[in-house]
Amino acid sequence: MKFRIDLDITPEELRRVLGWPDVQELQQEMLTKVRENIESEGFDPTSMMKLYTGGSIEPMQRILMQLMSGYSPFDGKTDNTTENKKDKS
Repeated sequence: MKFRIDLDITPEELRRVLGWPDVQELQQEMLTKVRENIESEGFDPTSMMKLYTGGSIEPMQRILMQLMSGYSPFDGKTDNTTENKKDKS
């Protein structure tokens, strides 16, 4: 059974329908602060990456390598769906 609903509404209208808060002002405020920091201190991409990686890029590299190798976080193995289908038939 397939069930499909097509909505022709703007993101703003969808946000209101779902009851999500309006964060547009907060977003503008944060962007203004980021721009001010970049202008006053200069842009240093390594310091920005340290915020997201905890000072080390190794966790991010590990995640990327797992994604590229077909690692599945659900079963801890690679995705062998085509092999499993062959075995069952």
